[in-house]
Amino acid sequence: MDYWGVTCLILAPGILLASWIDYSQRRVPNWLNASLIAAGFVVQGIYFGAEGLAAGLGGMLVGFGVLIVPWLMHGMGAGDVKLMSAIGVWLGPMLTLYSFALGVIIGGVAAVVMIVSTRRLKHACTNLNIILTKCTNPKLVFAEFGSAKSFGETSQLLPYGVPLTAGSLIMLAARLFGWWGI
Repeated sequence: MDYWGVTCLILAPGILLASWIDYSQRRVPNWLNASLIAAGFVVQGIYFGAEGLAAGLGGMLVGFGVLIVPWLMHGMGAGDVKLMSAIGVWLGPMLTLYSFALGVIIGGVAAVVMIVSTRRLKHACTNLNIILTKCTNPKLVFAEFGSAKSFGETSQLLPYGVPLTAGSLIMLAARLFGWWGI
């Protein structure tokens, strides 16, 4: 079996489990993220040696890098950052970046659907104004003010592991089937 076949056998069920746990418990467990990271490095090393380990490290850093600032701003949980890092070990830097970008689009669409279906447009606009205030005031950027948890009943928290998983599975399928030249 080639690398991408093994990736499908290990990463796909792992991130689906992470997504389910995130949806049901609003957290992604460290043991799952750590297991995916360790397995990813082992498989990268077996198939590609030092080059694979370097690609895994690069992907992990990209996965970490794209979400660390939102976490530092209290906009998401650390489990999501670690999940994207784990995905990165398996997919390498470029596919990780594509997966993240697609996950952001899916997450944005999901957020709009959640807002419209629960009739919380007024609350969403108020919360967006708070977020914009947070992002434009250097003293507030990394403060608890405007954190995801601070919105309480005025918003529904989106378990971000779900869109990250969806984006990653689509990019994995794209790689497997050669869609878009990936």
